[in-house]
Amino acid sequence: MPVNKEHKEFYTPNLEEGWEVPPGYPEGIQQKILAGSLDEENNRGSRTRLLRFLPGVYTTAPFVHEYWEEVLLLEGDLIVGNDENGEGGETFPPRTYACRPPGAPHGPFKSVDGCLLYETHYFDPV
Repeated sequence: MPVNKEHKEFYTPNLEEGWEVPPGYPEGIQQKILAGSLDEENNRGSRTRLLRFLPGVYTTAPFVHEYWEEVLLLEGDLIVGNDENGEGGETFPPRTYACRPPGAPHGPFKSVDGCLLYETHYFDPV
């Protein structure tokens, strides 16, 4: 199965614009797609994105999806495993990495001071 990403050489992404709230996420979490796309209905594709949490934002339930996810926390703090009120969980510092297979529950997530994540998402080849 071919990879659906365009050829891009080194460039500086514009971090001032082009951010959007991913479907199902709260307003204070935004993504910027760097390359590719993911077709979750047909379990195809791959994408690379930046995901940022504004200070104090949190999710209230774990996430589960059918694609691989690799995450590198670039900046800020990320708390994993908070409750529905944003309390508790384990705090991770920058340069922390996760690799999650399809179907693995993860989260909820919170950031006290805000954070920036680099993520890749992809499906197993058919």
